[in-house]
Amino acid sequence: MTAENTFAPVDPVALTADLIRCPSVTPAEGGALVLLERLLSGAGFACTRVDRGGIANLYARWGAKGANRSFGFNGHTDVVPVGDRAAWTRDPFGAEVVEGWMYGRGATDMKSGVAAFAAAAVDFVRDTPPDGAVILAITGDEEADAVDGTVALLDWMAAEGERMTHCLVGEPTCPEVMGEMMKIGRRGSMTCWFTALGVQGHSAYPHRAKNPMSALVRLLARLEEAPLDEGTAHFDASTLAITTIDCGNPATNVIPAKGSATVNIRFNDAHSGASLSDWLRGHAAAVEAETGVQITCRFQISGESFLTPPGEFSALVAKAVQAETGVVPQPSTSGGTSDARFVKAHCPVVEFGLVGKTMHQVDERVEVAQIGQLKAIYGRILREYFA
Repeated sequence: MTAENTFAPVDPVALTADLIRCPSVTPAEGGALVLLERLLSGAGFACTRVDRGGIANLYARWGAKGANRSFGFNGHTDVVPVGDRAAWTRDPFGAEVVEGWMYGRGATDMKSGVAAFAAAAVDFVRDTPPDGAVILAITGDEEADAVDGTVALLDWMAAEGERMTHCLVGEPTCPEVMGEMMKIGRRGSMTCWFTALGVQGHSAYPHRAKNPMSALVRLLARLEEAPLDEGTAHFDASTLAITTIDCGNPATNVIPAKGSATVNIRFNDAHSGASLSDWLRGHAAAVEAETGVQITCRFQISGESFLTPPGEFSALVAKAVQAETGVVPQPSTSGGTSDARFVKAHCPVVEFGLVGKTMHQVDERVEVAQIGQLKAIYGRILREYFA
């Protein structure tokens, strides 16, 4: 490489700090995508803002459209609200470094991950221009409804003929130790809102009323009576959690006419959102028949379970993680949902990122040394992928 073609490597720590200083509390863009677009455009990436529904999204591609091999990174720059600002010991948008830790909202989830893969991608295409394309799909709508974020990017890609052949999502994946876990799938998530309509009456004469709360208690007991399953080959057992039960009744001597309850289910590949909806409706209908209380159901399916079967792609990621950390990552499907649930319909997807212990917490922080380590892992993955 000649001297005139050399570039200073992108510092992922400085880039993380710059991103944290952008107050991109979802759905605000806060300057984060503007900053990234400037960096990526300067490195030769073709950048397109794919904004939809008031949400800012950025698509950046280095290399030819329609290349045979297109490695993609996916991540988000939006962050959850600060919460009680007085409880923070550091400015949540200050990116202050104290004793080897950088503090700030999004430090872990996931501005450090975005900074690491952006820095790795820029250095890679400058140092070793690949025979193929490198794509960054970055959204501002992961922490909110996720309707106009990665979904909008994938819709736009389909319309424009853009495609990733494989994708790595940079969410934090390690529970305690850097390198210990990668995600090869995720459980599905769904919520059901039950509304029970009975007959109001005096609590001294319960036989003259139809108590919706009694019906709901009976229904919830049925749902918790037996486990949904015992787990599958790559997934833990599905779980059901009661999250609310209420009727808003201020009186102690009145049986209310209406009550409500909510359950959230995290499910494995033994189920689908549709099959669980039918299961919940069946239990509601049975309790309705037993009690005479009308029970209706409303569902929101946030994502189906999915799996990228262990194979060449996950092995490549694991090899790079081990080479840079000395730790062999465990393939896992644990945790909540991520935007990988949308990417999985586009191409094979794996998730790997930092230790996520402080994400969404007061004094969210990231170990500075891990940011550089993560960039090195992503850079190694790119080199091996295009080797």
